Amino acid sequence: MHIPDFMFPVTQGLVYWVIALIFILLALRWARHSMGEEKVPLVAVLAAGIFAIQALNIPIPWGTSGHMVGAALAAIVLGSPFAGVFILTLVLLVQGFIFGDGGIVAMGANIINMGVVGGFVGYYGYTGIRKLTANSFAAAFIAGWAALFISAILCAVELAIAGTFPLVPGLTFMGTYHAVIGLIEGGITAVALYLIASARPDILEHPTGVSS
Repeated sequence: MHIPDFMFPVTQGLVYWVIALIFILLALRWARHSMGEEKVPLVAVLAAGIFAIQALNIPIPWGTSGHMVGAALAAIVLGSPFAGVFILTLVLLVQGFIFGDGGIVAMGANIINMGVVGGFVGYYGYTGIRKLTANSFAAAFIAGWAALFISAILCAVELAIAGTFPLVPGLTFMGTYHAVIGLIEGGITAVALYLIASARPDILEHPTGVSS
């Protein structure tokens, strides 16, 4: 899902950067007010895990690549969509500047797609579904799947606006591949939440009903 620079005109990339910077500033404010010293190790572990799962890339026809994202898990565990924005921004900066994975001009779009959309869909999808089902882990699975799928759809739309790929083939391939990959993402989100809830329920912002 990482968009390289050659797929975007610079002007379009700059527009996405402006939007992304607004959310990055809000995420930094969240980190300053909500991320105490006790959460720093958890943020580091989540960032490292997200970096690792994103390394598994599948090339997609009429798209960029298919992979898991992890923003939903970060947002759910840390109790804020801005946690997803914060951690994904850190991960994408390292990937882009050090490893050349994803463009610099296109990084604003990548942050929006994976951090903003992933974080907000993941967090509010989780909290909304949990209220309806009273099952934290089913809610985490669905939210993880939806966060990835919707991020991929937005990526396809952005590439169509850029004139890089036709809209319908882009939506078809990006949507189909990520609908399947999303099952893995949803499973990892639910399992990781269960493991954290079993071992350290005190660090979760929302109780899951699992006792250690």
